[in-house]
Amino acid sequence: MVIERRQAALGLFFVTFLWGGTFVWMKQAMNSLDQELVEYSTAGVVGVIVASRFLIAFVALLPFSSKARSALTSKEDWKGGLVLGSLMLLGFVLQMIGIDSVSPSVSAFLTSLYVVFTAILSVKISDRKPTRMMVAGVALATFGAGFIDGPPHIVWGIGEILTVLCAFFFALHIIYTDKITKKLDPIAVTSTSFAVLVVGAGCFALFFSRDLGVVEVVWQEGVVIPLLCLGLFGSLACILLLNAFQRHLNPTHAAIIYSFEPVWATLYGWYEGMVDVSIWLAMGLLLLLGNIIVEVSESEDDTHLSEAAGPE
Repeated sequence: MVIERRQAALGLFFVTFLWGGTFVWMKQAMNSLDQELVEYSTAGVVGVIVASRFLIAFVALLPFSSKARSALTSKEDWKGGLVLGSLMLLGFVLQMIGIDSVSPSVSAFLTSLYVVFTAILSVKISDRKPTRMMVAGVALATFGAGFIDGPPHIVWGIGEILTVLCAFFFALHIIYTDKITKKLDPIAVTSTSFAVLVVGAGCFALFFSRDLGVVEVVWQEGVVIPLLCLGLFGSLACILLLNAFQRHLNPTHAAIIYSFEPVWATLYGWYEGMVDVSIWLAMGLLLLLGNIIVEVSESEDDTHLSEAAGPE
């Protein structure tokens, strides 16, 4: 059980490595659409980008997995996909619209609150409650993730409120992923959740742009390559790994691991010349410390359980 959990933790850590890249890819795509952002609205363009990245992931998944294809005729898989896809859609859209009016440091801090929300909601929803050591890990991870880019200067406005809401929905997604992937096949529910995201984000884009021409933004120069990276790596690879591995961990532990995303995003952004790295990046060490505390405490619990069980 210890080995299985550690493999899951490493798998989710790799997810954060890929998720960090989505910051650069999304920024590259949005920077190529200045005119379209004015013509179709930020919300309209964001909806198209989200729909397109998950359409790429959905189309890439189907030919290689019979489980993904059979899920499209399964009522239970559609129920699970509807829950997970809807929560992801709300989280992604709220975060992208919110970041248009807040600084990256504020967005990082407020988004990192999903670690706190996951711990709180786990008490009400999840079967696996956070331990005292996990609460300590939550505090360290939240503080570290929020201050990687320097102290956030928060003035409560619509952008800040939307970002906090996005953190809430990401926390719900973490908890329900734990519950749903224990009952349904991870690949099957990945397939249906992608389909829900494509339809939902597409409707969102059309509602706010009120122009079918908004779909043309995906063919603009500087958008195609970042969009392929978002679809194949940021969506397909990440969600498959997330659905396969997260069920082996406490949701709060998984949320703490996910908080490594802003570390990678800052490093990638620095490499691409999009952000400046400062001494505040060292706050990422708190994320590492938080994960070590949780991992050690869970390993001790597993050892005690195995000793209690006795020899086979």
